[in-house]
Amino acid sequence: MARNDFNKGKKASGRGAGTFRKSSSVRGNAPLGKSEERPNTPSGANKKGFRKVVKRDTFASGSSASQAKNKEGQKQNPNPKDGTMRLNRYISNSGVCSRREADIFIAAGSVKVNGKAVVEMGYQVGQTDIVTFDGRVLNPEKRVYVLLNKPKDFDSASKDVNHPKSALGLVANATKAAIKPVGRLDKTASGLLLFSNDGELITKLTKPKNGFRKIYQASLNKALKEADLEKIRKGLVLEDGPVRVHEISLIKDAPATEIGIEILSSKNNIIKRIFEHLGYELLKLDRVVYAGLTKKDLPRGQWRMLTEQEVINLKMIQ
Repeated sequence: MARNDFNKGKKASGRGAGTFRKSSSVRGNAPLGKSEERPNTPSGANKKGFRKVVKRDTFASGSSASQAKNKEGQKQNPNPKDGTMRLNRYISNSGVCSRREADIFIAAGSVKVNGKAVVEMGYQVGQTDIVTFDGRVLNPEKRVYVLLNKPKDFDSASKDVNHPKSALGLVANATKAAIKPVGRLDKTASGLLLFSNDGELITKLTKPKNGFRKIYQASLNKALKEADLEKIRKGLVLEDGPVRVHEISLIKDAPATEIGIEILSSKNNIIKRIFEHLGYELLKLDRVVYAGLTKKDLPRGQWRMLTEQEVINLKMIQ
């Protein structure tokens, strides 16, 4: 049909010399007038008059969304408790492995809760549950490692965080975990002191023969004689048995009263007793290296958390 056949041969306006004008509703480029509104069209309907129905659960959030999802078939712990934790997180916090690795062990049946193997992913455990991995009871408290540069006259053995001279009080704001010092540092000594809640690591590092480096700077009341220096190098016999230092030397560009000494022994006050045995008084003792950890960028009286690599290095100590 030709364009001139519309409206008995008349042309629409906008096409040369048109003789009539389309209504706005026909052009489709102007709003409908009141007389042109579509009747009986429900609100929210599309152009064809059909309403789109959306389920409320689609836009649910927070716990409502979770509950909706759970109702659709997600398996839940049959006995939920307050303060529960996912089993893989519980294992990860105990220091055994990562959460992803924990899922593998759970699927393999290596993890038991209250004596029963659990293979369900997402299983929730409570604070009173006993979780074992390969027969070992796990502690879900996250492992914490805090390094303190202890000032002199602070007591590392004190458990009272409110005591003004408690070393534990200096790290009270580091964590809410129940940490304790790894070994002891004499009250009159200063330097590196490690705190942790990792029982296995504490036991390892406090063994009498653990073999890791501890380096001190000692200040004596008088210059150390060369003969006494050689005696210490060869080894001394004290009241509780023989003692051998790993290395000892005078500190470069310092008076002969300043001594650097590296020792592997974990005996109490061992350095003080070594020098007293030879007639010297130990005026000052500063631990500058402990198991590979140093005082770099750690001012006296300040603390810092260990890095992940430092923790790995400590756990490699036999």
